[in-house]
Amino acid sequence: MVHPLGRTSMGRQRIEIRRIDNKERRQVTFTKRRGGLFKKASELALLTGASVAVVVFSPAKHVYAFGHPSVDAVLRSYASVPGEAAAVAPVPVHGGSGGEDVDLLGLRLAADDTGAQVAAEHARMRDVAARIVQAKAGRRFWWEADVDALGEAELLEFVTALKKLRDNVGRHANTLLAPQPPPLPLQQKQRRRR
Repeated sequence: MVHPLGRTSMGRQRIEIRRIDNKERRQVTFTKRRGGLFKKASELALLTGASVAVVVFSPAKHVYAFGHPSVDAVLRSYASVPGEAAAVAPVPVHGGSGGEDVDLLGLRLAADDTGAQVAAEHARMRDVAARIVQAKAGRRFWWEADVDALGEAELLEFVTALKKLRDNVGRHANTLLAPQPPPLPLQQKQRRRR
């Protein structure tokens, strides 16, 4: 490839496939390649109609997953969930890079456990919201709630909501106080309309 000034670009370079030593570069590469991997998996599923599931564990122990039609549907077709009849005999699945076996049942149990924790947190948040509504009783605005009637968990949520409100009001005030451009003379307005 030749640039207008006559210089040639480096173009696409081959890189040596080995572990990246620099932690920041490794994280950036992980993020970019994870996106590319999920894109390729999506294209494979779209072009061939294959069921695809990709689960990636980052060095920071975060879990990223892509599945078509969904990760759950693909995993359930190869590993039974306790309490459900197995659709197909479990098939050993190997990791992409290290060659180690992936424990699909363990992943499924961990996902179920996480789902139960999320459901419990949702129930707790509904309870907190109900108590805040009770504390508001007869007041016009939610921020006028009787804080003496709130418990520790409700107070933490109430403080968070108040901080969000303060930030929103501050942003709105800044936009109102920002200098406005001077109004256009009547002749310029008429020219713009044409």
